[in-house]
Amino acid sequence: MTSSANPVELHLGDLPDGLDFGGSVAIDTETMGLKPDRDRLCLVQLSAGDGVCHLVQFPAPPLNADRSATYSAPNLTALLADPTVTKLFHFARFDVAMLSRYLGVLCEPVYCTKIASKLARTYTDRHGLKDLCRELLGVELSKEQQSSDWGGAALTPDQLRYAASDVLYLHRIQQRLDDMLEREGRAQLAEDCFRFLRARALLDLRGWEEIDIFAH
Repeated sequence: MTSSANPVELHLGDLPDGLDFGGSVAIDTETMGLKPDRDRLCLVQLSAGDGVCHLVQFPAPPLNADRSATYSAPNLTALLADPTVTKLFHFARFDVAMLSRYLGVLCEPVYCTKIASKLARTYTDRHGLKDLCRELLGVELSKEQQSSDWGGAALTPDQLRYAASDVLYLHRIQQRLDDMLEREGRAQLAEDCFRFLRARALLDLRGWEEIDIFAH
């Protein structure tokens, strides 16, 4: 599917050969729910920040079948593991865990706009992607499809537009947040938090979801 405003390319099962996202790729996931051990990965959205979104859709595995064939995506997993490409997320903790659970790869290096916002925008408690787009970019996002069924064989035009919107603005948001972090002297603290995200995702997957392991 292609839109004149924001081109959207839909791929089944993997990215095509030879696709280059440059040194930074914005990534998001759509799933059947928020429990990586229960809810399957349905869609991965990616953008190089050029106004184009690539969507990788994973069909439902046959009942009682080995899911490895469904989630064999060598081009996508190679990109996620590439240490020369920064993976840019909003709420990376969830997406990194989901991608690890289903694709068997821990993303690195990682940048999370939600963490960056919490460190830079301490004057507010509104750190959702919709809030960041509105304040930092003057863009209004629709979240009507957020809780829709992403597991169907065919996605609707509204779902495709919604999925694309979750990655199309992350590069511009990162630039604005980086300026704020630098101004407030918190850029290094943000980098330290980003590096911990791999461990945080593994803790979630292994059962330490909301327990503060640093507590007494």
